[in-house]
Amino acid sequence: MSDAPIQVTGLRKTYGERAAVDGIDLRIERGEVFALLGPNGAGKTTTVEILEGFRKRDGGTVSVLGEDPQTAGLAWRNRLGIVLQSSTGLELITPREALASTAKVYRDARPVDEVLAAVGLTDKAGDRIGKLSGGQRRRLDVGLGIIGSPDLLFLDEPTTGFDPQARRDFWELIGSLADGGTTILLTTHYLDEAEHLADRVGVIAAGRMLALDTPANLGGRSSSQATVTWEDAAGTRHTEQTSTPTDLVARLGRELGGEVPKLTVTRPSLEDTYLSLIAPHLAATGGEPELEVVA
Repeated sequence: MSDAPIQVTGLRKTYGERAAVDGIDLRIERGEVFALLGPNGAGKTTTVEILEGFRKRDGGTVSVLGEDPQTAGLAWRNRLGIVLQSSTGLELITPREALASTAKVYRDARPVDEVLAAVGLTDKAGDRIGKLSGGQRRRLDVGLGIIGSPDLLFLDEPTTGFDPQARRDFWELIGSLADGGTTILLTTHYLDEAEHLADRVGVIAAGRMLALDTPANLGGRSSSQATVTWEDAAGTRHTEQTSTPTDLVARLGRELGGEVPKLTVTRPSLEDTYLSLIAPHLAATGGEPELEVVA
């Protein structure tokens, strides 16, 4: 179909009379980091599981690394890395043992020590996995996903349980993987994570793609009116919305003789845009948005 690692046209999946995925089109380019956002029940998990080859579709065409996931074999799966929300059954072995064992099934595995360092587990390499904290377990999950040097990496809520520094360290790792040509599809409820990592963002609700663009342009963010707030010489607070904030600030500077007291210029955040996109669907279903913004 295409040399793009992921190409989807008219994807559909139904359960009874309910369409979990209802005609999604999606193309993800090589080396791109793509974040898929949406409330619970939106169809994110179903879409990703179809792309991973774990769930059959009912309609549409799908190409992942040049093959149909429904019929692709082990050689194709060897090119994927998958980080699930959690892993079980590893409690009695160590991170080093888990990574070394997993590395054996890949043709081009990364060195175990390199992966341990990348996910911040060097000091815990010899501890039993059952003794690790939740955040440390999550780091191991990520390590297991990248040990095989995947061409395409699926990350499902990868930094859940990470502290702020660990999250930023992980962001650097993802950036280095993308720079090396790895294509990454990320699902996350951390909107700051999506904004920092993703080249493009897709918002899905009720099985349909509502918007797809760069984080800066999603839902017309870059062209939305800015809100300018300031105080005049008497200390009175003023707020004005404008499509030309630079001109307004320059005018205020002239009028106030230089610095503009308590000046702020803001545009809709990714959170604002995301909530406005999914609001009609939440109203229809009575659902609640699931997102986190971490300082």
